[in-house]
Amino acid sequence: MLLEDLIVILKVAEFRSITAAAASLDMRTATASAAVKRVESTLGSDLFIRTTRSLRLSAAGERYLPVCEQAITMLEHAKQNLQEDTGNIEGELRIGLSSDLGRNVISPWLNRFMDEHSGITMKLHLSDSNIDFYRDPVDIALRYGSPNDASLYGFKICEVPRLLVASPAYLEKHGTPKTLEDLPKHNGLFYQLHDIIYNEWELARDNQPVKIKMQGNRAANDGDMVRRWCVNGHGLAVKSSLDMCDDLLNNRAVALMPDYIVKPTQLWLICPSRQTITPAVRLLRDTLRTHCQYQLQQLVAAGILPRIESKP
Repeated sequence: MLLEDLIVILKVAEFRSITAAAASLDMRTATASAAVKRVESTLGSDLFIRTTRSLRLSAAGERYLPVCEQAITMLEHAKQNLQEDTGNIEGELRIGLSSDLGRNVISPWLNRFMDEHSGITMKLHLSDSNIDFYRDPVDIALRYGSPNDASLYGFKICEVPRLLVASPAYLEKHGTPKTLEDLPKHNGLFYQLHDIIYNEWELARDNQPVKIKMQGNRAANDGDMVRRWCVNGHGLAVKSSLDMCDDLLNNRAVALMPDYIVKPTQLWLICPSRQTITPAVRLLRDTLRTHCQYQLQQLVAAGILPRIESKP
């Protein structure tokens, strides 16, 4: 049984179409169809149930395909490990990214990463929703917060301070909050996940935490939208210092109430299994750590963040 035939089988299962699978693999439909027939003939079982309008996995296909995919993944990782020894790293990275971090911060880093490693290809999945590795088309995900699922593997990229921020235009019009009592008088800009609006902000002074319930006229399930509202002068927001780094350094946004520390977070690169930790993933991990450390150091040098230690 040819490895190339098994790859065709997996693509047919992914697209639920021999024609679409062939187009994805840049081959003729007849060639892909022949590959399916060869594998089914060797196994002595039909992997797909075909009708004139649809194609779906048979019971045999549902049992065989996951094992087949795992075997091909192991072979690919073995190949990549050999490539790492020679310094020639190749492979596809399918990465889940949050909207703001992915679009405005990570994207330029990934462009440089691919320029330096031409054998790597990428597919990005931008969403602020929680990643489901069994549903979403990703192999790894870069996410704020440590993974709470013990079955997942992860690398901590860095500690990420969060900040209370607003634009200079908003502060000029509405005044600058100085105390906790001032905050509820201002318009809050909120992140929303499903039906939950995160309008309760946690700050601390002298290690004494306090939660402030804010009022506001804008909420979005997209972190980039919250950042844009903030920069455009619509209110106050609590945001990651990485997400806001460029805005802060270029005075499009201002960090407020430096005596109060907003509850920080962490940035993690999460993998569903050890098998997904390829040489390309490890290289990406190291690249992200380097870039994040540099971004945070810029904010420290500008006096926006206190001097901190960022440990991976």
